[in-house]
Amino acid sequence: MSDREPLRQRLLAGLKTLKLELDASTIEQLLDYVDLLVRWNAAYNLTAVRDAGEMVTRHLLDSLAVLPFVAGRSLVDLGTGAGLPGIPLALARPDLEVCLVDSNGKKTRFLREAVRQLRLKRTRVEESRVEAVRGEFDCVSARAFATLDDMLTLGGHLLAADGRWLALKGRFPQDELDKLPAGFSIDAVHRLDVPGLDAERHLVIIKRKLDGPAARNHP
Repeated sequence: MSDREPLRQRLLAGLKTLKLELDASTIEQLLDYVDLLVRWNAAYNLTAVRDAGEMVTRHLLDSLAVLPFVAGRSLVDLGTGAGLPGIPLALARPDLEVCLVDSNGKKTRFLREAVRQLRLKRTRVEESRVEAVRGEFDCVSARAFATLDDMLTLGGHLLAADGRWLALKGRFPQDELDKLPAGFSIDAVHRLDVPGLDAERHLVIIKRKLDGPAARNHP
C-alpha cells in the first residue's frame, strides 16, 4: 500500500482543485484501474503514458474534469481506447449506464477485464466501429477520437434528442467548430484546467438541432 500512497495523494489533491468529492471506495477503484493499466500496458500497448503518476494526471484527472458536465442516465464513450474517459466517469457515477466502444480487439479485451475486476455492473463493452453501434444515449463522449465533423457523421445517430455530446479537445478547435455538420449546434465550449497538466484542454458541448436534418433523420 505504501507504493500507492503518493498516487492517492496526487489524485486527492487534483480532485480538490477540480472541486470534486468522491468517496473513499471510489478513490481506491480509480487507483485499481491505474494498477490494471500499468500491468496490461506492457503487453497490450494501451497508452503511451507509462508512469503511474502521470496516468493519474493524464487519464484520471483529465477524464474526471468532464464529470460536472455529464447529464442524464446513459453515456456512450466512442473510441474509448483504454476506457477514457468512460471508465473514470463510470466509477464516479455508479448510477450511469455506460457503453464503451472501440474497434481494437486488444483494447476491448482489456476493457472487459477492467469492467469485471472493477465490478462496473452498469458498464458494457462493444467491439465495433462507431457507425455500427446502435442505441440512444443522454451523453456521448469522445476524447481525441476524430474531428467534430467526423465524430458527428459517424456517431451522431447515438445522441438522444435532448442529449449532449461531450467532445474533449486540446487547443480551442475553431476550424472544427466552423465545419459542424447540419443538424447540430454548439451549446458551449469550456476551457478545462486539469491539475498538473501543462497543456490546453477544451470541452465542446454539442446538441442536436430539433428542427434540423439530424432531428428529422433521427429514428
